[in-house]
Amino acid sequence: MSEAKTWVLASHNQGKIKEIADLLAPFGIQLQSAADFSLPEPEETEPDFAGNAILKARAASEATGLPALADDSGLCVTALDGAPGIYSARWAGEPRDFGVAMRRVHDELEQCGSADRSAAFVCVLALAFSDGAVRTFEGRVSGEIVWPPRGDGGFGYDPVFRPEGESRVFAEMSREEKAGMSHRARALARLVAEEFGDD
Repeated sequence: MSEAKTWVLASHNQGKIKEIADLLAPFGIQLQSAADFSLPEPEETEPDFAGNAILKARAASEATGLPALADDSGLCVTALDGAPGIYSARWAGEPRDFGVAMRRVHDELEQCGSADRSAAFVCVLALAFSDGAVRTFEGRVSGEIVWPPRGDGGFGYDPVFRPEGESRVFAEMSREEKAGMSHRARALARLVAEEFGDD
């Protein structure tokens, strides 16, 4: 683990920044955001979650000289060959409308003719250091796509994703319930275990 006590999170998303900062605080890590350094968001040009997370983390670490953390995540639907995947946010268009994105998932599942509704939320975290070293940590939550959308919590595809072992979709859970089992929480748990030990 780096001796540095300040890490940069390569994100301008305040909700994500608070969530990750709270999880790292017990380990003496102070998290600053890309916005704190006026860092631009690099274009995500890689073909997978790990590649995009590494690209963002390395850019932030090179710009600040500090360890940098970045994530890339999305919804992968089995019958759609893993789509929308790295394009999960882009399926919502500009401005972001996840009602449109969820409808597209539903429509494409109907069109493909498969009864398979299995899906997974996937998150890859990349931790980059100023010496060029980088480590990645993956978190995954398996479940299925339901229709119509349910609940009014969460964000993104949460109203149509029911995790395994649950009768509710993510959007019907409290923020704390979802955070305890989310793909990002699982990726962070792996990072904490490997970087700080299990004690």
